[in-house]
Amino acid sequence: MTYEATSKNGKRIRLTDERWAHITEEHSELAGMRSDVLETITSPDRIVLGNDDELLAIRTIELGKFLVVVYRELETDGFVITAFLTTRESSLKRRVQLWP
Repeated sequence: MTYEATSKNGKRIRLTDERWAHITEEHSELAGMRSDVLETITSPDRIVLGNDDELLAIRTIELGKFLVVVYRELETDGFVITAFLTTRESSLKRRVQLWP
Protein backbone atom coordinates (compact mmCIF):
# COMPACT_ATOMS: atom_id res chain seq x y z
CA MET A 1 0.00 0.00 0.00
CA THR A 2 1.12 3.57 -0.62
CA TYR A 3 0.31 6.47 1.68
CA GLU A 4 0.49 10.06 0.53
CA ALA A 5 0.92 13.57 1.85
CA THR A 6 0.99 16.90 0.05
CA SER A 7 4.14 18.98 0.45
CA LYS A 8 4.23 22.76 0.88
CA ASN A 9 5.09 22.93 -2.84
CA GLY A 10 1.83 21.14 -3.67
CA LYS A 11 3.53 17.87 -4.67
CA ARG A 12 2.08 14.48 -3.79
CA ILE A 13 4.73 12.71 -1.70
CA ARG A 14 4.51 8.89 -1.56
CA LEU A 15 5.35 6.67 1.39
CA THR A 16 5.22 3.00 0.40
CA ASP A 17 4.92 0.05 2.75
CA GLU A 18 8.39 -1.08 1.62
CA ARG A 19 9.92 2.28 2.51
CA TRP A 20 8.04 2.41 5.82
CA ALA A 21 9.36 -1.05 6.73
CA HIS A 22 12.90 0.11 5.93
CA ILE A 23 12.48 3.26 8.05
CA THR A 24 11.10 1.41 11.07
CA GLU A 25 13.81 -1.28 10.84
CA GLU A 26 16.48 1.41 11.09
CA HIS A 27 14.56 3.68 13.48
CA SER A 28 12.31 1.43 15.59
CA GLU A 29 11.27 4.42 17.73
CA LEU A 30 9.14 5.54 14.75
CA ALA A 31 6.95 2.41 14.78
CA GLY A 32 3.36 3.61 15.10
CA MET A 33 4.26 7.12 13.90
CA ARG A 34 3.42 6.82 10.18
CA SER A 35 0.67 9.45 10.48
CA ASP A 36 3.15 11.78 12.24
CA VAL A 37 5.59 11.33 9.35
CA LEU A 38 2.91 12.21 6.81
CA GLU A 39 1.75 15.16 8.92
CA THR A 40 5.32 16.46 9.06
CA ILE A 41 5.38 16.64 5.26
CA THR A 42 2.02 18.41 5.14
CA SER A 43 2.49 20.75 8.12
CA PRO A 44 6.18 21.14 8.98
CA ASP A 45 7.57 23.76 11.32
CA ARG A 46 10.24 24.37 8.70
CA ILE A 47 11.84 22.85 5.61
CA VAL A 48 15.58 22.84 5.03
CA LEU A 49 17.80 21.70 2.19
CA GLY A 50 19.59 18.35 2.47
CA ASN A 51 23.10 17.49 1.28
CA ASP A 52 21.96 16.10 -2.09
CA ASP A 53 19.10 18.53 -2.84
CA GLU A 54 16.59 16.45 -0.91
CA LEU A 55 14.20 18.28 1.41
CA LEU A 56 14.04 17.86 5.17
CA ALA A 57 10.66 18.60 6.72
CA ILE A 58 11.04 19.24 10.45
CA ARG A 59 8.38 19.24 13.14
CA THR A 60 8.73 19.58 16.89
CA ILE A 61 7.46 16.45 18.66
CA GLU A 62 8.18 17.68 22.18
CA LEU A 63 10.44 20.30 23.65
CA GLY A 64 13.91 19.70 22.22
CA LYS A 65 12.86 16.66 20.13
CA PHE A 66 12.23 16.84 16.39
CA LEU A 67 10.83 14.54 13.73
CA VAL A 68 12.74 14.91 10.46
CA VAL A 69 11.32 13.52 7.22
CA VAL A 70 13.72 13.39 4.28
CA TYR A 71 12.03 13.38 0.89
CA ARG A 72 12.63 14.22 -2.73
CA GLU A 73 10.33 16.15 -5.04
CA LEU A 74 10.23 15.28 -8.74
CA GLU A 75 8.41 17.12 -11.53
CA THR A 76 4.97 15.74 -10.78
CA ASP A 77 5.28 14.04 -7.39
CA GLY A 78 7.85 12.81 -4.88
CA PHE A 79 8.78 10.14 -2.36
CA VAL A 80 9.99 9.70 1.21
CA ILE A 81 13.60 8.64 1.58
CA THR A 82 13.78 8.25 5.36
CA ALA A 83 12.64 9.71 8.66
CA PHE A 84 14.18 9.95 12.11
CA LEU A 85 13.93 11.62 15.49
CA THR A 86 16.68 13.95 16.69
CA THR A 87 17.52 16.28 19.53
CA ARG A 88 20.36 17.91 17.56
CA GLU A 89 18.63 21.13 16.60
CA SER A 90 21.93 22.93 16.01
CA SER A 91 22.76 20.65 13.05
CA LEU A 92 19.35 21.39 11.53
CA LYS A 93 19.77 25.15 12.01
CA ARG A 94 23.03 25.12 10.02
CA ARG A 95 21.20 24.04 6.88
CA VAL A 96 19.70 26.38 4.28
CA GLN A 97 16.10 27.07 5.29
CA LEU A 98 13.65 26.92 2.37
CA TRP A 99 10.34 27.38 4.21
CA PRO A 100 8.93 29.47 5.80
